[in-house]
Amino acid sequence: MSSLSVVLALATVAFLSGCTGIPRSGPDPRAVEANATVKAFATTGNKAGIDYALVDINRNVLAHLPKSAMPSLSAGFGVGGAAPPPLTLGIGDVVQVSVFEAQSGGLFIPADAGARPGNYITLPNQTIGRDGMLSVPYANKVRAAGHPVDAVELDIAERLANRAIEPQVVISTVASRSMGASVLGDVKQAKKIELSPAGERIVDVISEAGGLSVPAGEATVSLQRRGRNVTVAYRTLSDRPQENIYVYPGDTIFVGRNRRTFLAFGLTGESGRFDFEDSDLSLGEALAKAGGLIDDKAEPRSVLLYRVADRDLLRDIGVDVSRFKGREVPVIFRANLRDPAAFFAVQQFPMQDKDVLYVSTADAVELVKFLTILNSVTASTRDIASSHDAWRD
Repeated sequence: MSSLSVVLALATVAFLSGCTGIPRSGPDPRAVEANATVKAFATTGNKAGIDYALVDINRNVLAHLPKSAMPSLSAGFGVGGAAPPPLTLGIGDVVQVSVFEAQSGGLFIPADAGARPGNYITLPNQTIGRDGMLSVPYANKVRAAGHPVDAVELDIAERLANRAIEPQVVISTVASRSMGASVLGDVKQAKKIELSPAGERIVDVISEAGGLSVPAGEATVSLQRRGRNVTVAYRTLSDRPQENIYVYPGDTIFVGRNRRTFLAFGLTGESGRFDFEDSDLSLGEALAKAGGLIDDKAEPRSVLLYRVADRDLLRDIGVDVSRFKGREVPVIFRANLRDPAAFFAVQQFPMQDKDVLYVSTADAVELVKFLTILNSVTASTRDIASSHDAWRD
């Protein structure tokens, strides 16, 4: 057998055995599948030292994924934001209590009260204490905190009914310290804002704090209320009016900056880091941002998305998670874009911050690479053989 034949035979065996020596931009689709710790429902080992699950994107997977990558304020707080907060008195409020009587000579109004307009008396301003009570002469301690103004007025009038002449009570709020909300973080003027009876929504209080000090596309808004915290993208508040809920007393609104990005590698039109820009981004839109697939080199059957997913989510999808420890599981979601229906699926598959997108190289491209290398080797072999023959002559 000639030297050239030996070289050709060895090169062919190397190609057919896995093409591991041929350059490529990332993992081979067969290696991805072979090394998956969990592959749908079957298990196998991998060589990288990090176990991961391989999940094909289909209708069942889409049914269990959240439709939005960001939580929802309206869902997180329910009816506690769909309507303005009730007007109640609270601890720290400074109030003024006025008692009106039907005629002079009553409990509070002196006999000469007719010399001035109105039969009433105004008590000194007082602050609702930590016990939530107001002090009214002859009515003793009256619970005020947490009650509407008109309910407290009626309570005081009923307590004075046996002593005063047809008493009527009016409570005026001098300073409201319980109907406030704090706006902090990346706003131009962090402050505590007093809420009005008309009610303010989240965008309203951010505006009162001077507006954002960071780009709107990168801003997030966190609402803290009674021990619960929900964060959404700022643009969500304008894109979805139902998310711009009413602010309640005691709320804390924190504006932060979060540059949500994903990485794209492999046979896409452009590799690198890309900003979400929109509050929600689908896998299909992410592929478009990265320039789509290079049609003469990419393998549409192997569009891979690397992510760390919640253990319970994978269990709901039907993945065997018994081989994994902890709450978070590394997972590769795979889309087969040779299937026409997959284009609907990738438009419904939500991207998450720090996702990694990889598009594999087509086998035909690997064959071209192999033939190029083979041609180079055979050319070199022919040159060597020619030189050897020339030397012998």
